[in-house]
Amino acid sequence: MKIVIIGGGWSGCAAAISARKAGAEVEIFEKTDLLLGLGNVGGIMRNNGRYTAAEELIALGAGDLINITDANTLHKNIDFPGHEHAWLYNVNRIEPAVRRHIEKMGIKIRFVSRVVDVNMEGIGIKGVYLSNGEYIEADAFVETTGSTGPMGNCLRYGNGCSMCILRCPAFGPRVSISYRAGIEDIKGERQEDVFGAFSGSCKLEKDSLSEKIVNQLDETGVVVLKVPPEDINTDKLKQKVCQQYALKEFAENIVLLDTGHAKLMTSYYPLDKLRKIEGLEEAKFVDPYAGGKGNSIRYLSVAPRSNQMKVVGLDNLFCAGEKSGLFVGHTEAITTGSLAGHNAVRNELGMPLLTLPRNLATGDIIAYANEKVQTTEGRRNRYTFAGAEYFKRMKDNGLYILESEEIQKKVRKLELDNIFNQKLV
Repeated sequence: MKIVIIGGGWSGCAAAISARKAGAEVEIFEKTDLLLGLGNVGGIMRNNGRYTAAEELIALGAGDLINITDANTLHKNIDFPGHEHAWLYNVNRIEPAVRRHIEKMGIKIRFVSRVVDVNMEGIGIKGVYLSNGEYIEADAFVETTGSTGPMGNCLRYGNGCSMCILRCPAFGPRVSISYRAGIEDIKGERQEDVFGAFSGSCKLEKDSLSEKIVNQLDETGVVVLKVPPEDINTDKLKQKVCQQYALKEFAENIVLLDTGHAKLMTSYYPLDKLRKIEGLEEAKFVDPYAGGKGNSIRYLSVAPRSNQMKVVGLDNLFCAGEKSGLFVGHTEAITTGSLAGHNAVRNELGMPLLTLPRNLATGDIIAYANEKVQTTEGRRNRYTFAGAEYFKRMKDNGLYILESEEIQKKVRKLELDNIFNQKLV
């Protein structure tokens, strides 16, 4: 059995790992020259409800990528406004570590390989076409192309191409494979009739900051600096994709996190205003390079799907990550990707598809986000274990648990322990 993964971000890597564990031959097609996509400039794990989700994934047998981020963590259990017990992985070390793990599993990776079209057979995909004209057939497909860009969307709904880590001008635009297969995309909104949302953070070169700030980042992982009163802009919070960081504290302060770079927790910040702040007089953006003007635009290409991650209306296409809903974050991508890859194998074997139960946070967020995306109000919200609407729901429903042993017992009681480690083929 051959499973093709379209997109090599966190969700694509998770899908590849779970499909491979289930016994399939797996090949990832990634349009750039790096795995992990936005994960190369992300870095925040285990904050708030993501701790629970990470431990659930480990208990379910889908902990490979969690273990890798844990092993590459620079700071553990740090707090910053609205967030507790965050772990920050090194964005400069993570991609090679994930690449080694995936290659060691026997998963093939095709870099600089952009999937642009499909060959349909009934309501299933028989094969896909690459931008160079090459044709690839498989038994099932998992689309994890994300929802960011391409350049035209960043221009239309944002402030233009921000020259971000996805590098569309160099490697070509993202293509919605579900749309090519005849399924209409869902668009997220940030307000009435305004689609998409800005990515929530930028990266500063640590060496461009003052010695005092660098030392504090190295020691504690977090620095909070006051924004001059005349430069406070709370309206900008409404544009952010990461609603768990759309708190007034993030408008009134510069919040920096140490992820190898200095992660600046705002969508963009004019460089002349940034350099007014003590310690940032020589600050330099490293992602996106146009971080003084804008950021990437996301949530313009979500596929309708079931709670088993199967694209509605198609026989053999699954989806994960931002492609599968208005999700925010690496842990959320790993959760949806793990289920999509596993169920792609089950689907081809004619087995019942796995549904993660709603008394697990990982199962509940998949179902809840699916319900909410059907409504206008729901399409204006984002769903993450780390904050905003969904984290409140976790706490209200007793899903927010910090004791690993309790989570393991819960998963065992559901008879789902190590379900993603089971070989099916």
